[in-house]
Amino acid sequence: MANQFGDFGQIKIPPIKPKWIVAGIVILVALYVLFSTFYSIRADEVGVILRFGRYVRTTQPGLHLKLPFAIEKLNRVRIKHIFKEEFGFRTLLPGVRTEYARGVFLEESLMLTGDLNTAVVEWIVQYRVKNPVEYLFKVRNIGDTIRNTSEFAVREIVGDRSVTEVLTIGRIEIGTEVQRVMQQVLDSYQSGIHIVTAKLQDVNPPDPVKPAFNEVNEAKQEREKLINEAWQEYNRVIPQATGEAERTIRAAEGYALNRVNRANGDAKKFISIWQEYNRAKDVTRRRLYLEMMLDVLPKIEKKYIIDSSQKGMLPFLDLTPKEIKEK
Repeated sequence: MANQFGDFGQIKIPPIKPKWIVAGIVILVALYVLFSTFYSIRADEVGVILRFGRYVRTTQPGLHLKLPFAIEKLNRVRIKHIFKEEFGFRTLLPGVRTEYARGVFLEESLMLTGDLNTAVVEWIVQYRVKNPVEYLFKVRNIGDTIRNTSEFAVREIVGDRSVTEVLTIGRIEIGTEVQRVMQQVLDSYQSGIHIVTAKLQDVNPPDPVKPAFNEVNEAKQEREKLINEAWQEYNRVIPQATGEAERTIRAAEGYALNRVNRANGDAKKFISIWQEYNRAKDVTRRRLYLEMMLDVLPKIEKKYIIDSSQKGMLPFLDLTPKEIKEK
């Protein structure tokens, strides 16, 4: 085959000249210098520059230059990102249907309350970096420091409260107090961390005592229900009774005022009539008589008018119809 194709059966590699090697090295060095000199910082981070291991400056988002050949080293720190630490549970996949890691983390969530009861406390801590230099160089293992500080603060605060407070009304207050204590401790460490929030996610009694605890809660809820129903009935009956009493009092006062006014009016009328009678007794007597007759006569069905001077009366035939008599 070699003889058939002659010299064309063999590929001859041209010799590599030294100037090509030098050119390649120069190009590689130039590329390295280029990529190690220029760098860009994203909008949510800053760049911390070290020169021979010593901090020299902090650069803001944008394109920048630094000394090459590892003379200056870049550390990127995300200062606008909110980091989160979870205690008592672990999130595997957040979303509409969040997936959590299976397992019980009692070593960090089981706590003793101030009334010597136990509770399983799950909480989260959200924080961000407020001082990149302190965050990088003041504290070693900053993540472990945050977790240890948070656990210390929660255990201290939960240990000063009853289990009822921890499970119900005191959760928001506990979270606020945990945030304050953590920030105070981390500031004393010069950690460069700002605690955004600390919030209790879920608080439950341990599994062995859950049935008894649920029965106690049911009894308390039943008591609260009965108290609320009693107050509801009280608020319904008492205002109604008060209103009835006020209405009766006002009606009595109105009746009394009406009777007094009528009595005063009748008395004044009688006095007026008596005074007029004294001025003209005969005229007044006749007027009173006529007024009485005007009031009485219309009510009488049969009227017999007899002359007072007549000495005798003749009998007369009763011609009144039967229907009128029956009426």
